[in-house]
Amino acid sequence: MTQMVVRNEAFEDVVRLSFARQGLMGHLGAELADVSPGQVRIEVPFRSELTQQHGLFHAGVTTSVVDSACGYAALTLMPPGSEVLSVEFKINLLAPARGERLVALGRVLRSGRTITVCQGDVHSVGTEGRTHCATMVATMMRVQDG
Repeated sequence: MTQMVVRNEAFEDVVRLSFARQGLMGHLGAELADVSPGQVRIEVPFRSELTQQHGLFHAGVTTSVVDSACGYAALTLMPPGSEVLSVEFKINLLAPARGERLVALGRVLRSGRTITVCQGDVHSVGTEGRTHCATMVATMMRVQDG
């Protein structure tokens, strides 16, 4: 992993304000749990509305939350006036996502001027413990705000 160079001292405020504007994260009930340079953790509590036909978290929920965690991890290292867009990702669903919550951790692997590569992992957490249920590799693109 490369050294995390903070280019905007207000990165946490930028990420939190952007996250608050995301309709999908609000709809999912997602919570921005932790923001640090090059890393973001998002958690989603279980609700029946977020499940597929077997009562498990839907893969779309899993994918959405880890995509956002990776994107915001990338944003923590970008200069003021930046926004981020996902341009590519690959997700592996490793185990059924069941439990009381999903925890997605996005981490920057390499941050460039325009392109940032991230890795994200999702764990389902419940009474039976913690299960690594998905891994994502994502490419994020910096765009100018506005």
